[in-house]
Amino acid sequence: MRLQPLLRAGTFEAAMRKTFIAAACACVLASSTCIAKQVVEGEASLLELQGEFKQAASLLTTALQDKSLPSPERRKLEFELDRLDRIKQDFPLAKEALFADLKESVRNLTSEEYEQWLKESRFDYRDIDGTRLFMGDSVRNLYMRYPELNARRLHPKDTAPLDKARLASVLAIKQAASAAKTPYVLPKRFEVTMTVTAKADAAPAGETIRAWIPIPRQYPFQSDIKLLPTSSPVTHLDDLQGPIRSAYFEQAAQAGKPTQFKVEYEYTAEAVRFDIHPSDVRPCDLNDPALKEATAEGPHVVFTPELRKLSQQIVGDETNPYWKAKKCYDWIADHIKYSYAIEYSTIRNISDYCRSKGYGDCGQEALLFISLCRLNGVPARWQSGWNTFPGDKSNHDWSEIYLAPYGWMPVDPYMGIWAMRYATTLKPEQKREVRDFYFGGLDQYRMIANSDHSQALNPPKRTMRSDDVDFQRGEMECGDKNLYFNQFSYSLTMKELKLSGVE
Repeated sequence: MRLQPLLRAGTFEAAMRKTFIAAACACVLASSTCIAKQVVEGEASLLELQGEFKQAASLLTTALQDKSLPSPERRKLEFELDRLDRIKQDFPLAKEALFADLKESVRNLTSEEYEQWLKESRFDYRDIDGTRLFMGDSVRNLYMRYPELNARRLHPKDTAPLDKARLASVLAIKQAASAAKTPYVLPKRFEVTMTVTAKADAAPAGETIRAWIPIPRQYPFQSDIKLLPTSSPVTHLDDLQGPIRSAYFEQAAQAGKPTQFKVEYEYTAEAVRFDIHPSDVRPCDLNDPALKEATAEGPHVVFTPELRKLSQQIVGDETNPYWKAKKCYDWIADHIKYSYAIEYSTIRNISDYCRSKGYGDCGQEALLFISLCRLNGVPARWQSGWNTFPGDKSNHDWSEIYLAPYGWMPVDPYMGIWAMRYATTLKPEQKREVRDFYFGGLDQYRMIANSDHSQALNPPKRTMRSDDVDFQRGEMECGDKNLYFNQFSYSLTMKELKLSGVE
């Protein structure tokens, strides 16, 4: 029997909904089969989409009382329950609180104008148990999606220095690569300190906190990695070429004190600039085991009908792999706006989320690009860690594509968007210069920890991940409890070192 979706309606429907929930709970308590678990998971998801978070939580909590649930099924339901709380944390602002924040940022904002913006759905929101709540980054996202409002910003940002520095960096890398006739040039050496600190009340005193902190992995353009003395002994250090590289620590929590983990390291990074001649590019062997996974569907890379339709609009009848990928890159640069994101773990399909919304952060944009490339037979994969460009430091995601005969090369969709939409002090030809550089090019100000998304930590976490897609901020747990992002803080500081033999 197909169970009908629960509808939010009047008294009769509400009574029927309660009856259904009770029946579903009884079904799970009576049976631990996969079917029963799927019923609960599906109905909890429907309740969440309808804004009935308390009922969804009740359904999941009741289901978890079944002691006979197999461990994999239990973990899935536990994550669905935790996901409800994660969504709530991403949407903390009531209507009045958002208006107060906007008044402190937007010059001459009136209540009438605010009401109009609400009607236009300018802010991400969720209806949660009868209350409409708005995303915590709503103010910042307003300026990213409606850049004309920057003229009314009470505390405007001077973007000219960064625009100028980015353009200068691109021109210097292109010149050096052309002169040296190699893709890897202008090496820089960095010393980095990353600290992850659990709050004083995150774990009971004496209990062991387990922590994973991202560190650089080996790449053709990232090398000579040296781990420096740390605050506590490193229990495990990942292989240099692991897909998700971390230093793992264990430390006992102290009563009333935060628990700090610190890792320090040095590494050398080179800028990248591939001189690609499209006429030389040829289709690669998609049956090659080394490339097959990079053209397949996977987590957040799903060839939906909507993605196929968009792909046809962008790529058309193009057959050259270079132009297929470049058309997708340019389309994203011209059509997708940047937005600070909700947590990745709360999104079912990130690439489709970015496509349907028309906006996303760097990782969402990268996954949309990867999905479009793979759909068109161009191998593509994830790359992420930190952007450490002076004055623009942040955790960051981008991508790589494989073009025969050149091999793997970086592509940063966000930088294409930034150049065309947000580098407002650059001339049109300068914007295109920066955009085109980041298709096959990368600056030296990166720390790369991940060569793929949705990868498992080593050693594996016993509990659920705080971010099951990316790994930039660190992960923590204590006993059988994950420590979510609201239970710890993180920071990364760096300085450039003099590189021996380089003027």
